[in-house]
Amino acid sequence: MNEKLRSTINKILPPVVALLLVFGLWVYICSSGAVPKFLLPSPADVWNAFCEDWQLMLRHARVTLTETFIGLALGIVTGFLMAVVMDRFSIVKKMIYPLIIISQTIPTVAIAPLLVLWLGYQMLPKIVLIILIVFFPIAISLLEGFASVDKDTVNLMRSMGANRLQIFRYVKVPSALGHFFSSLKISVSYAVVGAVLAEWLGGTEGLGCYMTRVRKAFSYDKMFAVIILISVISLLLIWLTGFLQKRFMPWEKVNKRS
Repeated sequence: MNEKLRSTINKILPPVVALLLVFGLWVYICSSGAVPKFLLPSPADVWNAFCEDWQLMLRHARVTLTETFIGLALGIVTGFLMAVVMDRFSIVKKMIYPLIIISQTIPTVAIAPLLVLWLGYQMLPKIVLIILIVFFPIAISLLEGFASVDKDTVNLMRSMGANRLQIFRYVKVPSALGHFFSSLKISVSYAVVGAVLAEWLGGTEGLGCYMTRVRKAFSYDKMFAVIILISVISLLLIWLTGFLQKRFMPWEKVNKRS
């Protein structure tokens, strides 16, 4: 067995075993009758519910993903611009940084219904909530990435006649990419959850609205099915973030090999 295959098995096997153990425990609890079936449907019931309603779920998922991608993109842009301004002007950092920290002490559950009340039941309040969720980790991680740049490299660039923009492009941005993608992996999962939460509290379309309807109908098999669908969507987005990180940071792969 070559080294690459062994590394792949060691990476995949533990989470697969953990998932199988959870699945086995779920099947055992349902078959033993320890929990009533209407409270904890079996995996077979959940699968049947998904097969029965998959077209409707995917239609709602399309709305949730649209909100997620728009909010995520705007949150990344806003966080990046704020990090650049705070890194460039120390007075702005001293003024804004404490306010950003304080904003994160406000529970998302408290903000979501207010946004729905102020902005209506369409897509706008969901996008605004996602921006608020994504903005903080992106801005803070990029700011730390800019600050972690090697001072000797910056001095070398200056001695070679590089201006501030060139130093930012060729030194600070590459230095902050690792921080950025680490925060992005967190942000994409939070963005999906934020969209679903906002839809749960008010809206006409989306997975959150679908969950509200099936919950009121006591269709917990469909409730579990949509929860699993949301988890799968979040995992796929995290994987996509990791894939983009490898494409934009090829030097990391070289460093690992060496």
